[in-house]
Amino acid sequence: MLNEEIVEKINSFLSQEFEIDESVMVPDANLKDTLDLDSLDYIDLVVVIESNFSFKVKPEDFTGIVTFQDFYDYVIANTTVNELV
Repeated sequence: MLNEEIVEKINSFLSQEFEIDESVMVPDANLKDTLDLDSLDYIDLVVVIESNFSFKVKPEDFTGIVTFQDFYDYVIANTTVNELV
């Protein structure tokens, strides 16, 4: 899967899951603030990632994710690793 396809897929499911317009999901926007995430929302986000991209998310992985670009990079890196296996 190409990086652009991954970003489009991420934006699509985030838009649906968190009822937010895709236009506000720009790479340098703060993920938590833009999606108004609380601790339960992070669980939902993990479930959505795991079901859409078929890799296991570790809670500690989210400590370095601040922006949408951080999130995109995380999913892309893990998706790429899984495609190589």
